[in-house]
Order: sequence, then structure tokens, then C-alpha cells
Amino acid sequence: MAFTPLTLTGSRVVLEPLAHRHYQGLINAVRDGELWNLWYTSIPSPEGMAEEIDRRLARQAEGEMLPFTTLDARTGEVLGMTTFCDIDRATPRVEIGYTWNRLSTQRTGTNAESKLLLLTHAFETEGCASVTFTTHWHNLQSREAIARLGARQDGVLRAHSRMADGTLRDTVVFSITAPEWPAVASGLRHRLDRAR
Repeated sequence: MAFTPLTLTGSRVVLEPLAHRHYQGLINAVRDGELWNLWYTSIPSPEGMAEEIDRRLARQAEGEMLPFTTLDARTGEVLGMTTFCDIDRATPRVEIGYTWNRLSTQRTGTNAESKLLLLTHAFETEGCASVTFTTHWHNLQSREAIARLGARQDGVLRAHSRMADGTLRDTVVFSITAPEWPAVASGLRHRLDRAR
């Protein structure tokens, strides 16, 4: 199980290893919808983007995270960020998280294809036994999106972590296991084909 930087390419999106050259594109993307103002999630503000890039790259250097910049496959426009995180090489398993996309591309199939690319790599290249997703209890949009992928809700971790504003987050945990992956993949591909 390697989880080393690589580029994953689909028909809608390209996932490139996060780099400082994506800085301005990420600022433009996060301004589309002022996503940092959502209280139930942690999305960097334009002023905090450089620090967030540095944080993710430092965690990559420590082997804890593999961050990507999401690009539009046709135009090259930066859409957002996503990562492999909480990498457990012994099991093996991984979490897909710290994901956000510009507001104008939400519900266009770009997120579904990003997840298809990441899940395919996790299960078919890295040999993961499971892939996990977590989100805030109050982030209904994220919970619904994760469920639409085909992930099953495992449970809720009450008072699991503290948010930047000091409130406690109840974390909803979802997962997909290796035996479930073929059906999930088929469902995602069918969904993307219908959206073309």
C-alpha cells in the first residue's frame, strides 16, 4: 500500500497532487459561494488558503495524507480540494475527506466522478478493505451526497471534536467495504452516464 502522489483523470475532473501553484485557483474556487462561511464545516478562507495548502502538504510529508486539487477536465479551472487521509497501511484502509468544491459545480457530477476515481484507486490499486467518509451531523448536504455514493452509515460519534467556533461536532461515519465496491462502482458509473 503506497498512497504516493499521483494524478487521477476522468472525463469531468482531473485530480492533481496539491501544489502551491494551485493557490490562486483555489482562492477563486472558494470565493464561488463563500464556502468558508458555512459554520458546520472547515473550509479555508481566501486569507487562510496558503496555510491550508502548507498544512496538507506537511501531513503528506508525514505520510498521513495524500491531498489533491480538483480541476475541470475540459477547462483546467480549479474546482476545489479533496484528500486521502487517516491512511492505515496495516489494515489497509483510508478515509476520503477534507473535500470541498466551488458552489457553481455542485450537483454537476464532478464530485461523483472525483469519488469514483478515488475509490477505484483505493480499492483496485491500493487493495483497501474499506474506505471511510465522515461529516458533521448538521451538514445534511454532505450526508446526502455520501449516501448517494453508495456508502452506508456506520454511526454517529457524539461530541467527537471541537470546531473552530468552539462548538462540539457530532461526526457521522460512513463506509464502503471491499465486497460492496463492485456494486457501488456500478451505481456510480450508471449515475455519471445518465448525467452526460
